[in-house]
Amino acid sequence: MTITFKLYAGLSEHLPAHARRNSAEIELLPDETVYQFIDRQQVPREEAHLVLVNGSYLDEGQRATHVLVKGDTLAIWPPVAGG
Repeated sequence: MTITFKLYAGLSEHLPAHARRNSAEIELLPDETVYQFIDRQQVPREEAHLVLVNGSYLDEGQRATHVLVKGDTLAIWPPVAGG
């Protein structure tokens, strides 16, 4: 079972070597939640500011309980600073 994992800006350094641009297909573990997945990919939780699954925003509470399924797209952006 795989999902599409997308990281943006400085987070892209956490993608595997086989990633193309900002995206990679990655195998899921059984019943893996969003937080379990990003922990396994070594993405710091404090850097996972905007988290979308299939285009829908997940708040911090949902990230701990939302189980990923085959075909999902998980996209993560870091906090943005600027004026």
